Amino acid sequence: MDEARGAADHASHSTFEMMRWIVWVQRKGGEEWFRERDLSSEQAFVLGYLIQNPGSIQRDIARVSRTSAASVSSLLKGMERRGLIERRMEKGDDRSKRVFVTSHARDLIDGLEPVMTEVEQGILAPLDDAERASLHALLTKVTAELGEPTLP
Repeated sequence: MDEARGAADHASHSTFEMMRWIVWVQRKGGEEWFRERDLSSEQAFVLGYLIQNPGSIQRDIARVSRTSAASVSSLLKGMERRGLIERRMEKGDDRSKRVFVTSHARDLIDGLEPVMTEVEQGILAPLDDAERASLHALLTKVTAELGEPTLP
C-alpha cells in the first residue's frame, strides 16, 4: 500500500480510535518484556511508580493508575507474596502503610525505561521533530483541560 493510500485509510478513523490504537501498540510493545519477567503491565507500572515515589500509600497508587483502591489492594497483595514490594507501617499511624519496592523487584524492572522509550520512538517515527513538538503541544493542551481523573 502506498503512503497516500495508507494516510487516506487512516483518515477515516476517529481521533479516539487512533488514540486507542496508539495505546494498544504501546502496551503490546512492552508485553514480551513483561512476560519474560512474569509481570503484568499493571505490576510493571506500579513498580516503576514506586521506584520514582518510594513510600507511597495505596491511595496514591490508585490515583495515578486510575483504578480503585480495592483493585490496587489485590494487586499489591499478589506483589507482596512474590517479594516485589513490602508494606511498612508509618510511625504513629498503624492504619497507614507505605509501599516500597524490594531489591529483587528493582533488579527485575531494571531496563524497562529504555524498552518503553524504544516503543515510543517507533510510534513517533513517522513524525519529524517539528511534528513531534506540535503533537506534544496539542496533547498538553487537551490534557490540561481534562483535569485529574477521579475514582468512583
